[in-house]
Amino acid sequence: MLMVQGTTSDAGKSLLVTALCRFLHRRGVRVAPFKPQNMALNSAVTSDGGEIGRAQAVQAQACGLEPHTDMNPILLKPNSDIGSQVIVQGRPVANLDAQAYRQFKPQALAHALDACQRLRKRCDVLLIEGAGSPAEINLREGDLANMGFAERVDCPVILVGDIDRGGVFAQFVGTLEILTPAERDRVKGFVINKFRGDIALLRPGLDWLEARTGKPVFGVLPFLPDLYLAAEDSFFRDPARMVAADAKRRLRVLVPRLPRLSNHTDLDPLRLHPGVELLWGEGDQPPPAADLIILPGSKSTRADLAWLRAHGWEAAIARHLRYGGKVIGICGGFQMLGTTLEDPEGVEGPAGSDPGLGWLALTTRFRGAKTLTNVSGHLVPGGAAVTGYEIHMGQSEGPALERPAMVLDGRPHGAISADGQLLGSYLHGLFDHPAGCQALLAWAGLAVAPIIDLARRREMDFDRLALAVEQNLHWPAIVRLLGIDRLGGVVGSG
Repeated sequence: MLMVQGTTSDAGKSLLVTALCRFLHRRGVRVAPFKPQNMALNSAVTSDGGEIGRAQAVQAQACGLEPHTDMNPILLKPNSDIGSQVIVQGRPVANLDAQAYRQFKPQALAHALDACQRLRKRCDVLLIEGAGSPAEINLREGDLANMGFAERVDCPVILVGDIDRGGVFAQFVGTLEILTPAERDRVKGFVINKFRGDIALLRPGLDWLEARTGKPVFGVLPFLPDLYLAAEDSFFRDPARMVAADAKRRLRVLVPRLPRLSNHTDLDPLRLHPGVELLWGEGDQPPPAADLIILPGSKSTRADLAWLRAHGWEAAIARHLRYGGKVIGICGGFQMLGTTLEDPEGVEGPAGSDPGLGWLALTTRFRGAKTLTNVSGHLVPGGAAVTGYEIHMGQSEGPALERPAMVLDGRPHGAISADGQLLGSYLHGLFDHPAGCQALLAWAGLAVAPIIDLARRREMDFDRLALAVEQNLHWPAIVRLLGIDRLGGVVGSG
Protein backbone atom coordinates (compact mmCIF):
# COMPACT_ATOMS: atom_id res chain seq x y z
CA MET A 1 0.00 0.00 0.00
CA LEU A 2 1.01 3.57 -0.68
CA MET A 3 -0.93 6.74 0.15
CA VAL A 4 -0.72 9.95 -1.88
CA GLN A 5 -1.53 13.08 0.10
CA GLY A 6 -1.40 16.68 -1.10
CA THR A 7 -0.32 20.01 0.30
CA THR A 8 -3.65 21.50 -0.88
CA SER A 9 -6.83 20.53 -2.65
CA ASP A 10 -6.17 20.05 -6.38
CA ALA A 11 -2.42 19.64 -5.78
CA GLY A 12 -2.33 16.55 -8.00
CA LYS A 13 -3.35 13.65 -5.75
CA SER A 14 -5.91 12.24 -8.18
CA LEU A 15 -3.58 12.80 -11.12
CA LEU A 16 -0.63 11.04 -9.49
CA VAL A 17 -2.73 8.08 -8.33
CA THR A 18 -4.25 7.77 -11.81
CA ALA A 19 -0.81 7.90 -13.41
CA LEU A 20 0.58 5.25 -11.06
CA CYS A 21 -2.50 3.09 -11.63
CA ARG A 22 -2.05 3.10 -15.40
CA PHE A 23 1.73 2.66 -15.24
CA LEU A 24 1.54 -0.33 -12.87
CA HIS A 25 -1.35 -1.88 -14.81
CA ARG A 26 0.71 -1.72 -18.00
CA ARG A 27 3.54 -3.47 -16.15
CA GLY A 28 1.31 -6.38 -15.19
CA VAL A 29 0.82 -5.40 -11.55
CA ARG A 30 -2.64 -6.01 -10.07
CA VAL A 31 -3.33 -2.50 -8.81
CA ALA A 32 -6.47 -0.83 -7.46
CA PRO A 33 -7.36 2.72 -6.29
CA PHE A 34 -8.86 3.57 -2.92
CA LYS A 35 -10.07 6.75 -1.24
CA PRO A 36 -11.49 6.24 2.26
CA GLN A 37 -13.49 9.49 2.26
CA ASN A 38 -14.30 11.76 -0.63
CA MET A 39 -16.28 14.99 -0.83
CA ALA A 40 -17.53 15.66 -4.33
CA LEU A 41 -20.66 16.40 -6.32
CA ASN A 42 -19.30 14.41 -9.26
CA SER A 43 -19.95 10.73 -8.86
CA ALA A 44 -20.26 7.51 -10.83
CA VAL A 45 -22.37 4.37 -10.68
CA THR A 46 -20.39 1.23 -9.87
CA SER A 47 -20.54 -2.36 -11.09
CA ASP A 48 -22.20 -3.38 -7.80
CA GLY A 49 -24.93 -0.76 -8.15
CA GLY A 50 -23.60 1.91 -5.82
CA GLU A 51 -22.17 5.41 -6.05
CA ILE A 52 -18.57 6.58 -5.64
CA GLY A 53 -16.51 9.67 -6.41
CA ARG A 54 -15.76 10.08 -10.09
CA ALA A 55 -11.99 10.25 -9.50
CA GLN A 56 -11.96 6.68 -8.18
CA ALA A 57 -14.09 5.49 -11.11
CA VAL A 58 -11.58 7.06 -13.49
CA GLN A 59 -8.67 5.50 -11.59
CA ALA A 60 -10.37 2.10 -11.81
CA GLN A 61 -10.55 2.51 -15.58
CA ALA A 62 -6.84 3.30 -15.62
CA CYS A 63 -6.30 -0.03 -13.82
CA GLY A 64 -8.47 -1.92 -16.29
CA LEU A 65 -11.08 -2.52 -13.56
CA GLU A 66 -14.79 -1.94 -13.17
CA PRO A 67 -15.48 0.71 -10.49
CA HIS A 68 -16.60 -0.80 -7.17
CA THR A 69 -17.99 0.76 -4.00
CA ASP A 70 -15.03 -0.60 -2.02
CA MET A 71 -12.85 1.91 -3.87
CA ASN A 72 -14.58 4.86 -2.14
CA PRO A 73 -16.63 3.62 0.82
CA ILE A 74 -17.48 7.09 2.21
CA LEU A 75 -18.72 9.81 -0.16
CA LEU A 76 -19.97 13.18 1.06
CA LYS A 77 -22.16 15.14 -1.36
CA PRO A 78 -22.66 18.72 -0.09
CA ASN A 79 -26.27 19.90 -0.27
CA SER A 80 -25.75 23.12 1.71
CA ASP A 81 -22.88 25.17 3.12
CA ILE A 82 -23.00 23.19 6.37
CA GLY A 83 -24.38 19.77 5.43
CA SER A 84 -23.95 16.80 3.11
CA GLN A 85 -25.67 13.68 1.99
CA VAL A 86 -23.59 10.83 3.40
CA ILE A 87 -23.05 7.88 1.06
CA VAL A 88 -21.78 4.71 2.75
CA GLN A 89 -20.68 1.80 0.61
CA GLY A 90 -22.46 3.30 -2.36
CA ARG A 91 -25.81 4.05 -0.69
CA PRO A 92 -27.18 7.21 0.99
CA VAL A 93 -27.65 6.79 4.73
CA ALA A 94 -28.37 10.30 6.02
CA ASN A 95 -28.13 14.06 5.52
CA LEU A 96 -25.78 15.32 8.24
CA ASP A 97 -24.39 18.68 9.21
CA ALA A 98 -20.73 19.01 10.18
CA GLN A 99 -21.31 18.39 13.88
CA ALA A 100 -23.48 15.34 13.29
CA TYR A 101 -20.94 13.92 10.88
CA ARG A 102 -18.22 14.33 13.49
CA GLN A 103 -20.24 11.98 15.70
CA PHE A 104 -20.66 9.58 12.78
CA LYS A 105 -16.93 9.40 12.01
CA PRO A 106 -16.17 6.24 14.07
CA GLN A 107 -18.77 4.34 12.04
CA ALA A 108 -17.42 5.82 8.81
CA LEU A 109 -13.89 4.76 9.73
CA ALA A 110 -15.04 1.20 10.41
CA HIS A 111 -16.64 1.01 6.96
CA ALA A 112 -13.51 2.45 5.33
CA LEU A 113 -11.22 -0.03 7.07
CA ASP A 114 -13.43 -2.97 6.07
CA ALA A 115 -13.51 -1.85 2.44
CA CYS A 116 -9.75 -1.35 2.42
CA GLN A 117 -9.19 -4.84 3.77
CA ARG A 118 -11.46 -6.42 1.13
CA LEU A 119 -9.76 -4.50 -1.66
CA ARG A 120 -6.25 -5.42 -0.46
CA LYS A 121 -7.11 -9.09 -0.86
CA ARG A 122 -7.93 -8.55 -4.54
CA CYS A 123 -4.78 -6.74 -5.65
CA ASP A 124 -1.00 -6.64 -5.36
CA VAL A 125 -0.80 -2.87 -4.82
CA LEU A 126 -3.40 -0.57 -3.29
CA LEU A 127 -2.95 3.12 -4.08
CA ILE A 128 -4.72 5.29 -1.53
CA GLU A 129 -5.66 8.90 -2.24
CA GLY A 130 -5.94 11.43 0.55
CA ALA A 131 -8.39 14.33 0.63
CA GLY A 132 -7.61 18.03 0.77
CA SER A 133 -4.54 18.47 2.97
CA PRO A 134 -3.31 16.55 6.03
CA ALA A 135 -2.50 19.89 7.66
CA GLU A 136 -6.12 20.98 8.24
CA ILE A 137 -5.88 21.32 12.00
CA ASN A 138 -9.63 21.66 12.55
CA LEU A 139 -10.27 18.32 10.80
CA ARG A 140 -7.62 16.20 12.47
CA GLU A 141 -9.80 14.78 15.24
CA GLY A 142 -11.15 11.43 14.06
CA ASP A 143 -9.44 11.88 10.68
CA LEU A 144 -10.17 9.12 8.17
CA ALA A 145 -9.11 10.97 5.03
CA ASN A 146 -5.37 11.52 5.50
CA MET A 147 -2.88 10.74 8.27
CA GLY A 148 -5.48 9.25 10.57
CA PHE A 149 -6.23 6.57 8.02
CA ALA A 150 -2.57 6.09 7.03
CA GLU A 151 -1.73 5.37 10.66
CA ARG A 152 -4.61 2.93 11.07
CA VAL A 153 -3.48 0.85 8.06
CA ASP A 154 0.25 1.56 8.59
CA CYS A 155 1.16 2.67 5.07
CA PRO A 156 3.83 5.07 3.78
CA VAL A 157 2.87 8.46 2.37
CA ILE A 158 4.05 10.53 -0.58
CA LEU A 159 3.28 14.25 -0.41
CA VAL A 160 2.51 15.98 -3.73
CA GLY A 161 2.49 19.74 -4.35
CA ASP A 162 1.55 21.93 -7.32
CA ILE A 163 4.45 24.19 -8.29
CA ASP A 164 2.36 25.96 -10.95
CA ARG A 165 0.54 27.84 -8.17
CA GLY A 166 3.78 29.00 -6.57
CA GLY A 167 5.06 28.48 -3.04
CA VAL A 168 5.47 24.73 -3.33
CA PHE A 169 8.55 24.56 -1.04
CA ALA A 170 6.71 26.49 1.67
CA GLN A 171 3.76 24.15 1.22
CA PHE A 172 5.92 21.08 1.79
CA VAL A 173 7.81 22.47 4.77
CA GLY A 174 4.70 24.01 6.33
CA THR A 175 2.74 20.79 6.02
CA LEU A 176 5.49 18.79 7.72
CA GLU A 177 5.73 21.35 10.53
CA ILE A 178 2.05 20.92 11.38
CA LEU A 179 2.20 17.12 11.44
CA THR A 180 3.14 15.15 14.56
CA PRO A 181 6.62 13.56 14.68
CA ALA A 182 5.12 10.13 13.91
CA GLU A 183 3.19 11.52 10.96
CA ARG A 184 6.30 13.29 9.62
CA ASP A 185 8.15 9.98 9.74
CA ARG A 186 5.36 8.43 7.69
CA VAL A 187 5.97 10.92 4.85
CA LYS A 188 8.70 9.25 2.81
CA GLY A 189 9.23 11.97 0.22
CA PHE A 190 7.82 14.49 -2.22
CA VAL A 191 6.56 14.72 -5.79
CA ILE A 192 6.33 18.10 -7.48
CA ASN A 193 3.52 18.47 -10.00
CA LYS A 194 3.04 20.76 -13.03
CA PHE A 195 6.60 22.01 -13.52
CA ARG A 196 7.34 24.10 -16.60
CA GLY A 197 10.79 24.99 -17.85
CA ASP A 198 14.38 23.84 -17.36
CA ILE A 199 14.66 21.34 -14.51
CA ALA A 200 18.22 22.50 -13.88
CA LEU A 201 16.85 25.83 -12.65
CA LEU A 202 14.82 23.96 -10.04
CA ARG A 203 17.74 21.90 -8.71
CA PRO A 204 18.83 24.39 -5.99
CA GLY A 205 15.31 24.32 -4.57
CA LEU A 206 15.19 20.53 -4.63
CA ASP A 207 18.54 20.30 -2.87
CA TRP A 208 17.39 22.80 -0.23
CA LEU A 209 14.14 20.90 0.36
CA GLU A 210 15.93 17.59 0.81
CA ALA A 211 18.49 19.13 3.16
CA ARG A 212 15.82 21.01 5.12
CA THR A 213 13.51 18.03 5.62
CA GLY A 214 15.82 15.03 5.32
CA LYS A 215 13.38 13.56 2.80
CA PRO A 216 13.92 12.87 -0.91
CA VAL A 217 12.14 14.37 -3.88
CA PHE A 218 10.95 11.30 -5.77
CA GLY A 219 10.36 13.23 -8.96
CA VAL A 220 9.16 16.33 -10.76
CA LEU A 221 6.22 15.82 -13.10
CA PRO A 222 5.95 18.17 -16.07
CA PHE A 223 2.97 20.34 -16.83
CA LEU A 224 0.91 18.38 -19.37
CA PRO A 225 -1.17 20.76 -21.52
CA ASP A 226 -4.67 19.75 -22.63
CA LEU A 227 -4.74 16.77 -20.30
CA TYR A 228 -8.22 15.33 -19.99
CA LEU A 229 -9.25 13.64 -16.78
CA ALA A 230 -12.78 13.72 -15.37
CA ALA A 231 -12.12 16.28 -12.63
CA GLU A 232 -14.01 16.47 -9.33
CA ASP A 233 -13.56 20.10 -8.41
CA SER A 234 -10.87 21.79 -10.52
CA PHE A 235 -13.52 22.47 -13.19
CA PHE A 236 -14.64 25.47 -11.17
CA ARG A 237 -11.12 26.62 -10.39
CA ASP A 238 -10.20 27.06 -14.04
CA PRO A 239 -13.22 28.58 -15.76
CA ALA A 240 -11.07 29.84 -18.63
CA ARG A 241 -10.72 26.26 -19.82
CA MET A 242 -14.44 26.28 -20.53
CA VAL A 243 -14.28 29.21 -22.93
CA ALA A 244 -13.40 28.56 -26.54
CA ALA A 245 -10.10 29.99 -27.68
CA ASP A 246 -10.75 28.90 -31.28
CA ALA A 247 -12.74 31.50 -33.18
CA LYS A 248 -13.87 28.84 -35.65
CA ARG A 249 -16.15 27.22 -33.07
CA ARG A 250 -19.70 27.79 -34.21
CA LEU A 251 -22.22 26.57 -31.62
CA ARG A 252 -22.47 28.65 -28.47
CA VAL A 253 -23.59 26.62 -25.44
CA LEU A 254 -24.47 28.37 -22.19
CA VAL A 255 -24.58 26.68 -18.76
CA PRO A 256 -25.63 28.47 -15.55
CA ARG A 257 -23.09 28.02 -12.79
CA LEU A 258 -25.51 26.65 -10.21
CA PRO A 259 -24.39 26.82 -6.56
CA ARG A 260 -24.92 23.02 -6.14
CA LEU A 261 -24.17 21.93 -9.70
CA SER A 262 -23.42 18.20 -9.80
CA ASN A 263 -21.78 15.89 -12.33
CA HIS A 264 -20.26 18.70 -14.37
CA THR A 265 -18.33 16.01 -16.26
CA ASP A 266 -21.50 15.73 -18.38
CA LEU A 267 -20.13 18.82 -20.15
CA ASP A 268 -16.62 17.51 -20.84
CA PRO A 269 -17.40 16.36 -24.41
CA LEU A 270 -18.62 19.88 -25.21
CA ARG A 271 -15.62 21.50 -23.56
CA LEU A 272 -13.35 19.40 -25.78
CA HIS A 273 -15.41 19.73 -28.96
CA PRO A 274 -13.85 21.83 -31.77
CA GLY A 275 -17.27 23.03 -32.93
CA VAL A 276 -18.52 24.26 -29.55
CA GLU A 277 -17.98 27.38 -27.49
CA LEU A 278 -18.96 26.51 -23.92
CA LEU A 279 -19.73 29.46 -21.66
CA TRP A 280 -20.63 29.81 -18.00
CA GLY A 281 -23.51 31.99 -16.95
CA GLU A 282 -22.52 33.73 -13.72
CA GLY A 283 -24.96 34.91 -11.09
CA ASP A 284 -23.77 38.52 -11.14
CA GLN A 285 -24.02 38.95 -14.93
CA PRO A 286 -26.95 38.88 -17.38
CA PRO A 287 -27.08 35.54 -19.26
CA PRO A 288 -25.40 36.04 -22.66
CA ALA A 289 -26.96 34.98 -25.95
CA ALA A 290 -26.47 31.36 -26.98
CA ASP A 291 -27.69 28.71 -29.40
CA LEU A 292 -28.20 26.09 -26.70
CA ILE A 293 -28.82 26.46 -22.96
CA ILE A 294 -28.10 23.45 -20.77
CA LEU A 295 -29.59 23.25 -17.29
CA PRO A 296 -27.22 20.81 -15.57
CA GLY A 297 -27.60 18.43 -12.66
CA SER A 298 -28.04 19.76 -9.14
CA LYS A 299 -27.68 18.33 -5.65
CA SER A 300 -30.30 20.80 -4.37
CA THR A 301 -32.73 21.23 -7.24
CA ARG A 302 -35.30 23.48 -5.56
CA ALA A 303 -32.63 25.76 -4.08
CA ASP A 304 -30.80 26.02 -7.41
CA LEU A 305 -34.08 26.76 -9.19
CA ALA A 306 -34.64 29.60 -6.74
CA TRP A 307 -31.13 30.84 -7.58
CA LEU A 308 -31.97 30.79 -11.31
CA ARG A 309 -35.09 32.84 -10.72
CA ALA A 310 -33.30 35.30 -8.46
CA HIS A 311 -30.69 35.95 -11.16
CA GLY A 312 -33.05 36.47 -14.10
CA TRP A 313 -32.64 33.13 -15.80
CA GLU A 314 -36.35 32.33 -16.08
CA ALA A 315 -36.97 35.39 -18.24
CA ALA A 316 -33.72 34.82 -20.15
CA ILE A 317 -34.66 31.24 -21.05
CA ALA A 318 -38.15 32.33 -22.12
CA ARG A 319 -36.58 34.94 -24.41
CA HIS A 320 -34.11 32.34 -25.71
CA LEU A 321 -36.99 30.01 -26.63
CA ARG A 322 -38.98 32.81 -28.33
CA TYR A 323 -36.05 33.37 -30.65
CA GLY A 324 -35.86 29.68 -31.55
CA GLY A 325 -33.07 28.57 -29.20
CA LYS A 326 -32.79 25.02 -27.83
CA VAL A 327 -32.73 23.90 -24.19
CA ILE A 328 -31.52 20.65 -22.64
CA GLY A 329 -32.20 19.77 -19.00
CA ILE A 330 -30.09 17.03 -17.41
CA CYS A 331 -31.27 15.36 -14.19
CA GLY A 332 -31.99 18.28 -11.84
CA GLY A 333 -32.16 20.57 -14.86
CA PHE A 334 -34.78 18.22 -16.37
CA GLN A 335 -36.80 18.43 -13.16
CA MET A 336 -36.64 22.24 -13.23
CA LEU A 337 -38.24 22.28 -16.70
CA GLY A 338 -41.39 20.68 -15.29
CA THR A 339 -44.42 22.25 -13.65
CA THR A 340 -43.91 21.24 -10.01
CA LEU A 341 -41.14 20.09 -7.65
CA GLU A 342 -42.45 18.34 -4.54
CA ASP A 343 -40.29 17.36 -1.57
CA PRO A 344 -42.74 16.56 1.25
CA GLU A 345 -40.17 14.60 3.29
CA GLY A 346 -37.32 17.08 2.95
CA VAL A 347 -35.12 14.67 0.99
CA GLU A 348 -33.05 17.40 -0.72
CA GLY A 349 -33.61 20.26 1.70
CA PRO A 350 -36.45 21.86 3.64
CA ALA A 351 -39.75 20.06 3.06
CA GLY A 352 -42.05 21.83 0.66
CA SER A 353 -43.12 22.35 -2.94
CA ASP A 354 -42.16 24.84 -5.64
CA PRO A 355 -43.44 25.59 -9.14
CA GLY A 356 -41.05 24.55 -11.89
CA LEU A 357 -40.26 26.58 -14.98
CA GLY A 358 -43.33 25.04 -16.60
CA TRP A 359 -42.03 24.23 -20.08
CA LEU A 360 -42.60 20.47 -19.77
CA ALA A 361 -45.82 19.02 -18.37
CA LEU A 362 -44.39 16.85 -15.60
CA THR A 363 -44.25 16.75 -11.82
CA THR A 364 -41.23 15.59 -9.85
CA ARG A 365 -41.56 14.15 -6.35
CA PHE A 366 -38.44 13.55 -4.26
CA ARG A 367 -38.38 10.23 -2.42
CA GLY A 368 -35.96 8.50 -0.07
CA ALA A 369 -34.98 5.75 -2.55
CA LYS A 370 -32.15 6.75 -4.88
CA THR A 371 -31.96 5.61 -8.50
CA LEU A 372 -28.45 4.33 -9.32
CA THR A 373 -28.01 2.56 -12.63
CA ASN A 374 -25.80 2.39 -15.72
CA VAL A 375 -27.87 2.51 -18.91
CA SER A 376 -27.57 2.61 -22.69
CA GLY A 377 -29.94 3.06 -25.59
CA HIS A 378 -30.70 5.49 -28.40
CA LEU A 379 -32.21 8.90 -29.09
CA VAL A 380 -35.77 8.86 -30.38
CA PRO A 381 -35.05 11.58 -32.94
CA GLY A 382 -32.73 9.78 -35.37
CA GLY A 383 -31.82 6.71 -33.32
CA ALA A 384 -28.23 7.70 -32.43
CA ALA A 385 -26.67 5.69 -29.59
CA VAL A 386 -26.37 7.11 -26.08
CA THR A 387 -24.89 5.68 -22.92
CA GLY A 388 -24.44 6.87 -19.36
CA TYR A 389 -25.85 6.56 -15.87
CA GLU A 390 -28.69 7.76 -13.65
CA ILE A 391 -28.17 9.15 -10.13
CA HIS A 392 -31.22 10.90 -8.71
CA MET A 393 -33.65 10.98 -5.80
CA GLY A 394 -36.63 12.49 -7.64
CA GLN A 395 -39.13 10.61 -9.82
CA SER A 396 -41.00 12.42 -12.59
CA GLU A 397 -44.38 11.72 -14.14
CA GLY A 398 -46.75 13.56 -16.44
CA PRO A 399 -47.96 13.97 -20.04
CA ALA A 400 -44.58 15.27 -21.23
CA LEU A 401 -43.13 11.76 -20.83
CA GLU A 402 -45.48 10.56 -23.57
CA ARG A 403 -43.02 12.16 -26.00
CA PRO A 404 -39.81 10.42 -24.89
CA ALA A 405 -36.43 11.83 -25.86
CA MET A 406 -34.78 8.41 -25.93
CA VAL A 407 -35.14 4.72 -25.23
CA LEU A 408 -32.86 3.36 -22.48
CA ASP A 409 -32.56 -0.36 -21.81
CA GLY A 410 -35.75 -0.92 -23.79
CA ARG A 411 -37.93 1.63 -21.99
CA PRO A 412 -38.97 5.18 -22.96
CA HIS A 413 -37.06 7.86 -21.13
CA GLY A 414 -37.07 11.62 -20.78
CA ALA A 415 -39.11 14.08 -22.79
CA ILE A 416 -38.91 16.28 -25.85
CA SER A 417 -41.33 19.17 -26.31
CA ALA A 418 -43.92 19.17 -29.09
CA ASP A 419 -42.11 22.05 -30.84
CA GLY A 420 -38.78 20.22 -30.59
CA GLN A 421 -37.04 23.04 -28.70
CA LEU A 422 -36.68 21.41 -25.27
CA LEU A 423 -35.19 18.05 -24.34
CA GLY A 424 -35.02 16.64 -20.83
CA SER A 425 -33.40 13.49 -19.44
CA TYR A 426 -32.05 11.93 -16.27
CA LEU A 427 -29.11 10.56 -18.27
CA HIS A 428 -25.71 11.71 -17.03
CA GLY A 429 -23.08 11.26 -19.72
CA LEU A 430 -25.63 12.36 -22.30
CA PHE A 431 -22.90 13.57 -24.66
CA ASP A 432 -20.34 10.83 -23.95
CA HIS A 433 -21.20 8.51 -26.84
CA PRO A 434 -19.74 9.97 -30.07
CA ALA A 435 -22.87 9.27 -32.13
CA GLY A 436 -25.23 10.70 -29.53
CA CYS A 437 -23.12 13.81 -29.07
CA GLN A 438 -22.98 14.40 -32.79
CA ALA A 439 -26.76 14.00 -33.14
CA LEU A 440 -27.58 16.30 -30.20
CA LEU A 441 -25.27 19.04 -31.45
CA ALA A 442 -26.83 18.77 -34.91
CA TRP A 443 -30.29 19.07 -33.28
CA ALA A 444 -29.05 22.18 -31.44
CA GLY A 445 -27.92 23.79 -34.69
CA LEU A 446 -24.32 22.75 -35.39
CA ALA A 447 -24.38 22.14 -39.14
CA VAL A 448 -21.21 20.03 -39.16
CA ALA A 449 -20.64 18.21 -35.87
CA PRO A 450 -17.34 16.29 -35.85
CA ILE A 451 -17.25 13.10 -33.81
CA ILE A 452 -15.50 13.34 -30.43
CA ASP A 453 -14.50 9.96 -28.96
CA LEU A 454 -14.21 10.74 -25.27
CA ALA A 455 -13.28 7.19 -24.25
CA ARG A 456 -10.40 7.07 -26.73
CA ARG A 457 -9.20 10.50 -25.58
CA ARG A 458 -9.26 9.34 -21.95
CA GLU A 459 -7.21 6.24 -22.76
CA MET A 460 -4.64 8.33 -24.61
CA ASP A 461 -4.28 10.63 -21.63
CA PHE A 462 -3.96 7.69 -19.23
CA ASP A 463 -0.98 6.62 -21.33
CA ARG A 464 0.44 10.16 -21.34
CA LEU A 465 0.32 10.12 -17.56
CA ALA A 466 1.93 6.69 -17.37
CA LEU A 467 4.78 7.87 -19.59
CA ALA A 468 5.24 11.00 -17.47
CA VAL A 469 5.69 9.02 -14.24
CA GLU A 470 7.86 6.43 -15.98
CA GLN A 471 10.26 9.10 -17.19
CA ASN A 472 10.25 11.41 -14.17
CA LEU A 473 9.96 9.37 -10.96
CA HIS A 474 12.77 7.60 -9.15
CA TRP A 475 11.42 4.11 -9.56
CA PRO A 476 13.81 2.07 -7.40
CA ALA A 477 12.60 4.07 -4.38
CA ILE A 478 8.94 3.91 -5.46
CA VAL A 479 9.14 0.12 -5.89
CA ARG A 480 10.47 -0.21 -2.35
CA LEU A 481 7.58 1.86 -1.01
CA LEU A 482 5.06 -0.23 -2.93
CA GLY A 483 6.43 -3.39 -1.38
CA ILE A 484 6.74 -5.31 -4.65
CA ASP A 485 9.76 -7.21 -5.92
CA ARG A 486 10.17 -5.67 -9.35
CA LEU A 487 8.53 -4.08 -12.35
CA GLY A 488 8.53 -5.62 -15.80
CA GLY A 489 10.48 -3.79 -18.48
CA VAL A 490 12.76 -0.81 -18.14
CA VAL A 491 11.69 2.36 -16.35
CA GLY A 492 13.28 5.73 -15.88
CA SER A 493 15.20 6.51 -12.72
CA GLY A 494 13.97 10.11 -12.29
